[in-house]
Amino acid sequence: MPDFIAHLDRIMPTALSGSVAQTAGTTVSAAGFPAPVGAVAEVQRHGGPPLLAEVVGFRDDLTVLYPLSEPSGVRRGNRVRLVRTAHRLRVGPELLGRVIDAEGRTIDGLPQTTLNDRTALNNPPPDPCTRPRIDEPLCTGVRSIDGVLTCGKGQRTGIFSGSGVGKSVLLGMMARYTDADVIVIALIGERGREVNEFIERDLGPDGLAKSVVVVATSNEPAIVRARAAATATSVAEYFRDQGKDVLLLMDSLTRFALAQREIGLAAGEPPATRGFPPSVFAQLPKLVERAGRTRQGSITAFYAVLVEADDPNEPISDAVRGLLDGHTWLSRNLAARGHYPAVDVLESVSRLMPEVTDDDHRRAVYALRELLAAYRDNEDLISIGAYQRGGNRAVDAAIDMRDEIDRYLRQPVEQPATSADARDGLMEIYRHYRQCIDG
Repeated sequence: MPDFIAHLDRIMPTALSGSVAQTAGTTVSAAGFPAPVGAVAEVQRHGGPPLLAEVVGFRDDLTVLYPLSEPSGVRRGNRVRLVRTAHRLRVGPELLGRVIDAEGRTIDGLPQTTLNDRTALNNPPPDPCTRPRIDEPLCTGVRSIDGVLTCGKGQRTGIFSGSGVGKSVLLGMMARYTDADVIVIALIGERGREVNEFIERDLGPDGLAKSVVVVATSNEPAIVRARAAATATSVAEYFRDQGKDVLLLMDSLTRFALAQREIGLAAGEPPATRGFPPSVFAQLPKLVERAGRTRQGSITAFYAVLVEADDPNEPISDAVRGLLDGHTWLSRNLAARGHYPAVDVLESVSRLMPEVTDDDHRRAVYALRELLAAYRDNEDLISIGAYQRGGNRAVDAAIDMRDEIDRYLRQPVEQPATSADARDGLMEIYRHYRQCIDG
């Protein structure tokens, strides 16, 4: 009851109204409308239904609103009316197997569902002192990740790559083959044609049956794209609080940041790092910190990060890498050789792998890394035939085991892998490695 009363205290009366004073770019400014940031308003317009818009800031005596759809038909003097200040999302187990938009409405052509539960759109992250330690692995069904970059339940990992290197396919493999109870997939800023392609080709009927897909395509306003990321996280939180182990897949976190940049610049925020306003770097940790493990359940999150010009140190990639518990780098060179998934093990790390694996598993991982590093450091000499065998046992072993390691790290899209498969294959490589090193 006290929480409900406190919630009521934050709600403003919807009788609050004002009028359109001007438009600038993608924003509408209203006079005499002192609604708080985050409130949703309704703008009357000629030649169409009322336009919904969200308050994103203030400029002089005007309130700046960002429309949730195309603002055509809005003119000076149109009435602006407050709709709500508190964002609540309808949720429930009936969402499984459905495709929804940023508002939580189903868009898959099937009948609308009756959802009896509600959750806030922007929940605060769990209290850090109440979070249990992450000490149990989660099977993703991808051998290179489960074996070498083992992920724990509640871990947050970034999948970094340039465009066209296989992020979406990798996420689809995880959605189909993971042993998580529920999968929540956020498609943020995707091309319209890719939505059904992902659902039908990458996810498939079996994956969709235990998934909730949240969609905001690239043609939708920036505020809708940003809200879709929050909606997906709220849905994942709902299932986590039901005691489920949830896998949250977001493609992509970069497009969420680009949407936040549009909103910040439209609200009058000055650009800072490479055109990104400071609010982008404030919103990123607020979003990713909501994932993780609690006493009720867990959200294991994989965030796709689209690396601009394949530069791992561009602003968003650099900021996200410092926020997450690990990063998986997809290599364009590996993809060009037909090596899928194109996971570059030496450029990737799981910070929680030592916490969720045993000593034998870790020794095998370190041996595999040593072999890959030895081959890469001497690749030029090996390729031109200048390397003389016998000079370095690790290099000799790396040459002998090159095909075996490649077979382990490659995995056809249609072929699932269990955690046991990943570990057994890794241990076989380790036994061969010891034979080569020990002579």
